[in-house]
Amino acid sequence: MPKPLPIALDRSAKTPLSEQISKAIMTAIDNGVLVPGARLPSWLDLAAQLGVARGTVRAAYDRLSDAQHIVSSKANGTTVAERPRKAAKPDTPVAPGSVVEMFRDLTGEGIFRMGVPAQDSVPAKLLARIRARAVRAELSAVARTTDPRGELELRREIAAHLAIARGLECSPAQIVITSGFSGGLGLALRVLGLEGRRAWMEDPGFPLTRKGLELARLELVPIPVDGSGVDVDHGLRHAPDAALAVVTPGQQAPLGPPLSEKRRAQLLDWAAQTGGWIIEDDYLGELQLDGRAAPALASLDRAGRVIHLGSFSKTISPTLRLGFLVAPEPLAAQFADVATCLVPAPGPAVQLSTAEFMRDGHYIRHLRRTKRAYCDNRDALTSALRPWSNDVRVAGLAVMLTLPDKTSDVEIARRVLAHGLAPAPLSPWYLSPKRTQPGLLLGIATVPDRGVPAACKRLFEAIRGQGRTQGAPVARRVRKPADP
Repeated sequence: MPKPLPIALDRSAKTPLSEQISKAIMTAIDNGVLVPGARLPSWLDLAAQLGVARGTVRAAYDRLSDAQHIVSSKANGTTVAERPRKAAKPDTPVAPGSVVEMFRDLTGEGIFRMGVPAQDSVPAKLLARIRARAVRAELSAVARTTDPRGELELRREIAAHLAIARGLECSPAQIVITSGFSGGLGLALRVLGLEGRRAWMEDPGFPLTRKGLELARLELVPIPVDGSGVDVDHGLRHAPDAALAVVTPGQQAPLGPPLSEKRRAQLLDWAAQTGGWIIEDDYLGELQLDGRAAPALASLDRAGRVIHLGSFSKTISPTLRLGFLVAPEPLAAQFADVATCLVPAPGPAVQLSTAEFMRDGHYIRHLRRTKRAYCDNRDALTSALRPWSNDVRVAGLAVMLTLPDKTSDVEIARRVLAHGLAPAPLSPWYLSPKRTQPGLLLGIATVPDRGVPAACKRLFEAIRGQGRTQGAPVARRVRKPADP
């Protein structure tokens, strides 16, 4: 006998029992409980289940059959009829300027896209084999207790890697595995509990970081950036009482300069003397193309005021949603408690596969190959850009084009998407309107092997078209290449 149907009859109701049965079956079909092809009980079986006459069930089935919701045959009995699938409801449009729209603009596909690694540099087959083993091990475990801070194997590998690559000595107990950078930022802000306090924010700085601080109800103080990184003196003059500074000291995002030694010392002194906190966004880690990467700011911290955030988004893939946080030793237990209750680490399979990838030496070899490939991409892109522009600068894993005032970099970025180009506009990275400078950030990782000059030509055609539309003096910085 098929599984009993969840039908409840109300014998005191005025609605006939046969109609109640047919409506209950129709509801089960609409809700997906009964899928097309599912077999219904016979009249006799359903009548016995419900305690009604067979004629009552037959009347209900006849009603459903007439409406073509069920079909009957001698071979298969009574089954749910096939029916056209409902059209999927369109996704609700996001509000203009929302963080969802901001995130969508920073992700996706296209030449010059920032924030993603080169697909051909990732050893996909090797990672897939390692991941498959980790998934099988996870599913075959009968009773496996996972640490909400993250798998110990991965935390050990990260601690060892940070000591060598970033000069940061820490124990696995200080490390919490997070869902990417945003997971680490949310965890840090939750532990620090600085709602209503002032926070230094690099200007320009990562838009999602800025939005995250605003959602945590901090009062943002924009701090300008120059060739030595964030201007600590400016922060000390205008907001010495700030409780937090969020910085990208390895290579400032998006302008590129590392934080100078003098300013590193100033920033750490400010935090130690005032009890302020520093969140270090080490978004590139050791993936810096020229020379040896500057050590992590946390490696110089003697007062325990720096919270170090890193991720595998730029080095492996942002789809992993895998990052890590290094807590100052006195706060390690508090971070563990909050992670346990509110923001536990991602699933074990992705963590264990990443740990194996690092432990067997694949990760460091992958980084070496990636750096060589990115250097080649950078050189090819800057060579293709120089005939068109006098203002080309390398900024981390991007090449930055500064555009004339009044140029809408956002409109240019949207326009060239139709041509498969995805540069990031610079102006949304600014917090202070008076400092906002239009420009375009061209990701190095997604530079194609072929067709770079043609892509640059299409880009500058869009820039010139925008300049003519708005009357901006485009020729001041963007020029047409001379005839050969």
